[in-house]
Amino acid sequence: MELDWDDFRFVKAVADRGGLTAASAELGINHSTAFRRLAALEARLGTRLFERLRTGYVPTAAGQAMVDAAGRIETDVTRFARAVAGQGETPSGELRVTAPAGFAAELLMPMLASFAERYPEIRIELILAEATLNLSRRDADVAIRISREPSETLVGRRLALTAWAVYGRADRAYGDLAREAWISPGPLVAGGSLTRFVEARAPSDRVRLRINAVPGLEAAVEAGLGIGPLPCFTADVNPALRRLSGPHPELGADLWILTHPDLRHAARVRAFMEHVAEALLPLRARFEGR
Repeated sequence: MELDWDDFRFVKAVADRGGLTAASAELGINHSTAFRRLAALEARLGTRLFERLRTGYVPTAAGQAMVDAAGRIETDVTRFARAVAGQGETPSGELRVTAPAGFAAELLMPMLASFAERYPEIRIELILAEATLNLSRRDADVAIRISREPSETLVGRRLALTAWAVYGRADRAYGDLAREAWISPGPLVAGGSLTRFVEARAPSDRVRLRINAVPGLEAAVEAGLGIGPLPCFTADVNPALRRLSGPHPELGADLWILTHPDLRHAARVRAFMEHVAEALLPLRARFEGR
């Protein structure tokens, strides 16, 4: 009996998505093709791979065995890809970098411009995301992250402390901050620490705006919607804003540059990590609110 990787990948997609419709969309095939493919595979194996329930497709024992095997194959293929990617000696090729969206304009673009000039053979794919991408699955090769506890499965270096303080408009006078209108980051930002910070300082009826991402916070404060916590790195150099408090230690976290251990010796990864660390060194005082 001949089975190939696509058979395992197909069964895993059906199990993960709970049915043919979502699985076919993920795999880029139509529903009728997926239906025929599953029927043909079950006929070839002589056993049912899924129970067709009203709530969705549930793997049988045979189906679950294929799903488990597909997971192992996927892990081995990814490990092989990382190993091959880490063997490059010349700083060249594709490099996938992920970073928070708030770093794009002022921090990352100047660094990428100087890096591209220095290493013209490296092509960068930049993924701006607040969510943490999985470097073990090679969702990215290098991650610039703000974290108090980076994953133990990754390697890299701490670049700086990122300090936060409360800011308001520079052209306004403020009295008791608890009586001012506030802008609050949503509970999914920074693990909810910023939301808890605002809740401890302002009644709920004083929160004029909640926002689910860091990049919009500064624009909201600058527009006069209210006061709120902002990273010192960007807010301190904005002439439209002024700081209303010192940096709050409970909001601080470390800025890291990280990669997977299998990629740390790849020339393009090593070159990028060293370049970012070198470029960020003069900016540490700004990040740390000094």
